Amino acid sequence: MNDLDLRIRHATLSDIDTVLRFWRDAAEGTSISDDHDGVARLLTRDPEALLLAERDGVLAGTVIAGFDGWRCSAYRLAVHPGHRRQGIATALLEAAEQRFAALGGRRVDAMVLEANEQAHHTWAARAYHREDHWRRWVKPLTD
Repeated sequence: MNDLDLRIRHATLSDIDTVLRFWRDAAEGTSISDDHDGVARLLTRDPEALLLAERDGVLAGTVIAGFDGWRCSAYRLAVHPGHRRQGIATALLEAAEQRFAALGGRRVDAMVLEANEQAHHTWAARAYHREDHWRRWVKPLTD
């Protein structure tokens, strides 16, 4: 397949269940926000944040490209195992970076699981680098 077969678009509320199923198969790890309400809140607050890559109408990849006016954040870069190594992650990151640039973003922070070595290579290939002096601190707001 080539890039002409790939379509990148913004997710809509009607995509939520498909995206959640996709993440169970294609994404590493889970988040407290990986439910219908969590994704609906994202799309309601920022309808252009969740980017989907499709081939022949089938979801092949995702990335959340969030911008809060201060920092550009990339989350949930995921490509279905059957579609990996075909340029989908690169296309999604290019689309996210274009979105960030259009919004006036100046730097992208990406959440990448420490144990996901394959993802490290993907991010490095796009000129992202790890900053070892930072650590993520979290606190769930719900039980």
